[in-house]
Amino acid sequence: MSNIKLIGLGVFFSFLVVLFVKNYESDTKEISLREGSVILAYGDSLTNGFGVSKEFSYPSQIEKKTGLKVINAGVNGEPSGKGLLRLPHLIKEHNPDLVILCHGANDILNKLSIKEMKENLLAMVRVIKQSGAEVLLVGVPDFSLFDLGVHDVYEEVAEEMDLLLEDEVIRYIELHRELKSDYVHPNKEGYEMMADKFIEVLKLKK
Repeated sequence: MSNIKLIGLGVFFSFLVVLFVKNYESDTKEISLREGSVILAYGDSLTNGFGVSKEFSYPSQIEKKTGLKVINAGVNGEPSGKGLLRLPHLIKEHNPDLVILCHGANDILNKLSIKEMKENLLAMVRVIKQSGAEVLLVGVPDFSLFDLGVHDVYEEVAEEMDLLLEDEVIRYIELHRELKSDYVHPNKEGYEMMADKFIEVLKLKK
């Protein structure tokens, strides 16, 4: 076998090893919470529960299903820049063990600067980590794409900050009209699907 072929095979197998390690690391990354842990659900209308009464928002449903204290800190229509400004006070006030960070949808929908959105998300994660809390980052779809793939920014932030990323549930809801109350927001069933997915990812007991 020629040296060129051997080099080619070596590169190929090296790629497989890197891919396996990357997938193994992402699959095994998990967050463990103890009884009595406090969760801060932080974001915009997708967190607030727009379109349903507050009892059916995903934070309320996680609290009901797990018995953990879950604070709904979602603000309708909020862009990530404003989210960054109000986060430190809430972290200090509630001292959460975990923050479920689902932000950026309004930046994407209103075509605000994606570069600034990424910087805001990174800054939010730094604030959370400095407090000692864990972070579950939730990916939001790129609404300009036909298949509503999750925006690349979320994977970039997750990789740079070594975060657990959930990037399936909102995209799935957006692709299924029966799970939405309007063209963007989930209905009761959609928010329950979000709650169940986060419970599954975090390995919380119902």
